[in-house]
Amino acid sequence: MNYLTHQLLNAEEINFIKKELEEATQDWEDGKKTAGSHASMVKNNLQLNRNTEVSKNNAQIVNKKILSSQLIKSFSLPKRIHGIMFTKSSNQMHYGRHIDNPFMSSGRSDLSFTLSLTNKDFYEGGELIIETMNSEEKFKLNSGEMIIYPSSYLHSVNEVISGERLVCVGWIESYVKSAEEREYLFDLDAGARGLLAKYGRTDEVDLIFKSYSNLLRMLGN
Repeated sequence: MNYLTHQLLNAEEINFIKKELEEATQDWEDGKKTAGSHASMVKNNLQLNRNTEVSKNNAQIVNKKILSSQLIKSFSLPKRIHGIMFTKSSNQMHYGRHIDNPFMSSGRSDLSFTLSLTNKDFYEGGELIIETMNSEEKFKLNSGEMIIYPSSYLHSVNEVISGERLVCVGWIESYVKSAEEREYLFDLDAGARGLLAKYGRTDEVDLIFKSYSNLLRMLGN
């Protein structure tokens, strides 16, 4: 499965965002408002109104943190990060099996991400399930941890049995559409950076970075 997990936020950042969201008691609404026609039939959660200052300001924090991560940038090659929203699910809420819209008003969805704002031990159920052709994996994240995965995968969120699941979700439009091609580029970049750290600048490392850059130029859009 072509996905990445990464600790994005520290404890101070998590507490700041959670405090902001908790104080916006009047700004939570039915999650069906932003779901596509198929997804709306299986979506049962709450989301913070994206037009509020609280939502916009904290979405900007998440956006900046993503763009400051060299690992995430290497993995996703982000052209645009968009559609960021905050959602919560409590007792009996869930999000059934669905696939994200390929094109949204804010951009194309090549990659989807979920950033957890609550620790996995603070609620029961609520696992994120991601399906591929031959497998199905369940994820519960630590507070501040995020997962990024291709938007082409079917996915769902199990019913929350107890506690509350608070997350930030969004999408990435990549410079490279193909998940397979992004994986090749990610491996090349990781390998080159590893050699650079181990041996320093060499002619061979320069050649790998040259090939990486020209492949990105050729495959990007």
